[in-house]
Amino acid sequence: MKSFAAALLFSTTVLPAGAIAADFPAERIIAMASGDWNKDGTADLAVIATPENDGDDNGLYVYLAKPNESRLTVALSLPNAVWGSLTLFGQEPELAALANGSFTLSTKNETIGRDRWRQSLTIAYRNFDFIVAGYTFTSYDTLNPDGGQECDLNVLTGKGKSSGRPVAGQAQFVLLKDWKDDIGRSICGLDN
Repeated sequence: MKSFAAALLFSTTVLPAGAIAADFPAERIIAMASGDWNKDGTADLAVIATPENDGDDNGLYVYLAKPNESRLTVALSLPNAVWGSLTLFGQEPELAALANGSFTLSTKNETIGRDRWRQSLTIAYRNFDFIVAGYTFTSYDTLNPDGGQECDLNVLTGKGKSSGRPVAGQAQFVLLKDWKDDIGRSICGLDN
């Protein structure tokens, strides 16, 4: 069986040889991003992996490096938490590292039906846990050019813009494991 180490060989970030978590099958990895999430000067890792069971959603697994031990340890495990599919183009979930040490988790439907959308969560490491710092959503209707919506929200301040107008809601400190999309959608006034 391929190991998690095989996937890291193709990463642009070099991690110490002993930094790999064993027994994570590389064939399940959909996306990954590397950055210094906890700002300790060593590269950390976020991975989206396909589910072990058919019918479940993908999982998000975040690893923090132990610089003195030359290894990664699981800091967050959210199986069945990320929507998306590799079988249909335009529905693949994505991860991207940001220069400030945060990362984005994006889901999308850019191919099926008339309602197309893309959603991104900006995830930051605060107080020894991962939180949702930002929420961005865009959509469009393939049959109605005026049918789209958009929102860019700073969850920590509750302020943002929705379809070009300022919005304000309650400032929130929401752990990623507790996040529900309705939190961002309600502040933005997006249709359900």
